[in-house]
Amino acid sequence: LSSSYKIGDVNGLGRTFDGIGGLSGGGATSRLLMNYAEPYRSQILDYLFKPNFGAALQILKVEIGGDGQSTEGTEATHMRSESDENYSRGYEWWLMKEAKSRNPNITLVGLPWAFPGWIGQGTVWPYQNRDITAKYVTNWVLGAKAHHNLVIDYVGIWNERPFDVEYIKILRNTLNSAGLNHVQIIADDGDVYSSISSDIMHDQKLDEAVGVIGTHYPGTISSKTTKETGKPIWASEDYSTYSDVIGAGCWARILNQNLVNGNMTATIAWNLITSYYDDLPYNRCSIMTANSPWSGNYILNDPLWVTSHTTQFTQPGWKYLQTVGHLTGGGSYVALTDQKGNLTIVIETMSHDQSVCIRPPLPEYSVQDQNATFILEGSFKGKVSKLNMWFTQLGQSSKRDVFVHKGQVAVDKNGQALIHLPIDCVITLSTITSAIKGSYPTPPASTVFPIPYSDNFNNPTGFSEPFNFADQAGSYEFYHNASSKDGHESTFRQVVKQRPVTWCSDPDQTITVIGNYQWKTISVSVSIKSESTYGAFVAIRVDKGGCDAREANGLYFWLMKNGSIMLTSDLTATSVLKQCYFYWKCFYNELDWNNVTLSVNQHNQVSAYLNGKLALEYTIPDKSDVPNNGFVALGTANYGTAQFDDFSIKEN
Repeated sequence: LSSSYKIGDVNGLGRTFDGIGGLSGGGATSRLLMNYAEPYRSQILDYLFKPNFGAALQILKVEIGGDGQSTEGTEATHMRSESDENYSRGYEWWLMKEAKSRNPNITLVGLPWAFPGWIGQGTVWPYQNRDITAKYVTNWVLGAKAHHNLVIDYVGIWNERPFDVEYIKILRNTLNSAGLNHVQIIADDGDVYSSISSDIMHDQKLDEAVGVIGTHYPGTISSKTTKETGKPIWASEDYSTYSDVIGAGCWARILNQNLVNGNMTATIAWNLITSYYDDLPYNRCSIMTANSPWSGNYILNDPLWVTSHTTQFTQPGWKYLQTVGHLTGGGSYVALTDQKGNLTIVIETMSHDQSVCIRPPLPEYSVQDQNATFILEGSFKGKVSKLNMWFTQLGQSSKRDVFVHKGQVAVDKNGQALIHLPIDCVITLSTITSAIKGSYPTPPASTVFPIPYSDNFNNPTGFSEPFNFADQAGSYEFYHNASSKDGHESTFRQVVKQRPVTWCSDPDQTITVIGNYQWKTISVSVSIKSESTYGAFVAIRVDKGGCDAREANGLYFWLMKNGSIMLTSDLTATSVLKQCYFYWKCFYNELDWNNVTLSVNQHNQVSAYLNGKLALEYTIPDKSDVPNNGFVALGTANYGTAQFDDFSIKEN
């Protein structure tokens, strides 16, 4: 099959290219990245953000943390009350600065998933007082500049949840009043067929407030009304697919066809990097994998190099040509120019079964091997005599090439370039000569989380949160009490005192998990003596995290403020396996620190020690709700504070 395609600006230019990006957050997806030692941490960041090296991402979107679960964990808020502001919490500030140091032109986007409880004023609705919520988001933008010298370019509304038209207008006015007229609003970060486009068409003030229409998982399609608004359209969250060869095919297909079918000028992948535990939900749905900081291992997944086919040959501000579309034999092509003589053509021929995304469903279609003649017209005819060719072969072929420079394709005197297009390939033809396939020495092999492991929470990290703990409800941070006289001046503390305006159905208890999914023993000191909680727990075999954390089974050893202790098989503490009341000898001092060791042996015998003495024993029956494996965890019985110290794992 042979076909010809005209490439040129004879009929003018098309939409402005806004970039390709990755999303950090939407569930603490970058949690483990900061744990990496050098040089591996810098290498990972170079592969993601350094221009002309790896993915060379042009957009970084981050979660505006709200202390609530948002897929893989919770992210800390910058305001825990109307009078509390702290711009050192969490790690998104650090990540944005690292991205900006590599690419000063990178676009920065912020979006809330959850909100701290005070925003909802006792409800699950963040728009109870629109002025307060608008100020909360505006303060995040101002804090980024004041404390980190970061200029935020875009903010969103509320991820994949109902939008409020009046709030969007108030947010626009609040940003403007703070001197942030340059910050554009993306709305509504939800379904492509949501009513925001219709509302924009019928509401001039809303039209003026919204800068970009953001859709999630659009299947490369935009509604007729969305296109009629004339606004930039972004796939502001897309992909979310396992990062194997099929995931790379998904990414290659939508990067082109989001524009060809849906007029979308930016696509942002959820997620940027798998830096969360494998046993949390949506394992490795990312551009790159780095979730073994204890070993230094990271993985350059194929979607990273698929990204390079666009990002290393274009920049935001380039213009799409109007001569883009589908290939006769299946697949698609897009062409872009910097309007200074440079030309880039990106071609994909992804077959159906090798490019299925996790969502939405993909209708059947066919692709075949084909030859294509690209005919350069307009300002390119006679000006371009050769195009650099970069090639990736995906699919199930025995020999796969990934982002390989294949030399140059000649353009004849008639402006024609002939090229063969195999099935399941990505090809870039470009006048740009600066692209490279960056490389570092092979990182160390991945290993399981090593033991023995310990943490005394003396905070040598420079971050607000200890390495390796992954909060699933609530927020756990380093805590320092200089006046303490009990040897526990520096501890690990749950600090959220009010249930957030949730995005998931967060548990009514707070919980943080850590480590190898096979760990069977935990030792830690616990104190609730002057804390607001009525109990705290130490747990093993916790089998769920993410938005399913509420339903997590395991072995939970509870220390209650009334002096009693108990062992339960669930986070809700409704399935009690064994307990000891305060008027028995439980070896528990509710008014002091208690040293706890919880373990289960190969015979399914559970032992809980308090202050060196056996407090509870239990044998798990053959038929039981207790999982065989799971995380080690710490937590509180409600959204109250509790302290932990001298954490250690010595054996499985």
